[in-house]
Amino acid sequence: MIAKIIIFGFIILETSNVLALYFAPGSKRANAVGVFSAWEKSKQYPEIHDFVKYLVYWVAGAKLIFLFLLAGIVLFADLNLQRLSLLALAIATLSFFWRLFPLIRKMDREGQIEPKNYSLVLGGMVFSIIVLFLLGAFL
Repeated sequence: MIAKIIIFGFIILETSNVLALYFAPGSKRANAVGVFSAWEKSKQYPEIHDFVKYLVYWVAGAKLIFLFLLAGIVLFADLNLQRLSLLALAIATLSFFWRLFPLIRKMDREGQIEPKNYSLVLGGMVFSIIVLFLLGAFL
């Protein structure tokens, strides 16, 4: 039951991000891209802004695919597959610290992120989610 609750909670959390990316990408909430000063700057160059929007919508679409897969796992999979899914989520989410965290940290230090130190807050949230996934996988 714990595994189901964690996966379902993650589905709700990520659904808010998908909605923000599709319908309010410039928002500074729900991990949308409004925290990046480059979002507003890109609007000065319609060709670049269209490309940035394409990438934002692509991320939202990719997240939507895996959210539906997770929903199927919550609804139809046995406990072992749910636990393996949490382990897979933990391992995959660790990739944030390989490429994304160093980049957002650099942008934060260079004043390209508002609010300041958002990268540390995001890093802490991602780390906490990984710990939650691991707890759910092994409890």
